[in-house]
Amino acid sequence: MSVPTVGIIRVLTSEDLAVVEDHGHLLRERFGLHTVSRCIPDQPHGIHDDATHRRAEPKIVRLARELEEDGVDTVLISCAADPALDDTRAAVRVPVIGAGSAAAAVALSLGRRIGVLGIRDETPPAVAALLGTRLTASIRPQGVHSTTELRTPEGAAAAETAAADLVAQGADTLLLACTGLTSIGIRPRLEQRLGVPVVDPVLAAGLIATYRRTA
Repeated sequence: MSVPTVGIIRVLTSEDLAVVEDHGHLLRERFGLHTVSRCIPDQPHGIHDDATHRRAEPKIVRLARELEEDGVDTVLISCAADPALDDTRAAVRVPVIGAGSAAAAVALSLGRRIGVLGIRDETPPAVAALLGTRLTASIRPQGVHSTTELRTPEGAAAAETAAADLVAQGADTLLLACTGLTSIGIRPRLEQRLGVPVVDPVLAAGLIATYRRTA
């Protein structure tokens, strides 16, 4: 069986190739997946509210079509809000994985009381719908309103504090509801500090992508 090529859609616009490729690099190292990463245009702060979510959706669909034309076997929307997931699945023939729903599926297999750490005050609807009554609490790090703010020392420290608050509220599993948290590599630190499983949305999506095999 051959290894699939996963087309990763980044919803944060950047000309820095290291930033664009960091999720793909992680999946290559962890799962041996072949990846192609591209970002949507004109959204330097990614998706962080309803307006940026709406603006991103048609861009995601267009980019998925381009990736399919270029021969990818799977499309991964690297955003825990799963923007345009249904529309993208309708627009292309290859499987489309949403990082948020993938993370929720993995979290449900690990814990009974799941705490969600994201960059909005509310849990992403795609995640909340899957977690149901097993969603214990959702927290946004203090002072953080976009993925770019997570890349600051203050943002990373606030994320660690918020994660500890979720565990104090009874969470036995944490779900990272922003792929910007993947980019700052916070999962290992949280697991070591807090002693609970921490589900990374990019790794969860990569795990699902390993089920896509071609002869």
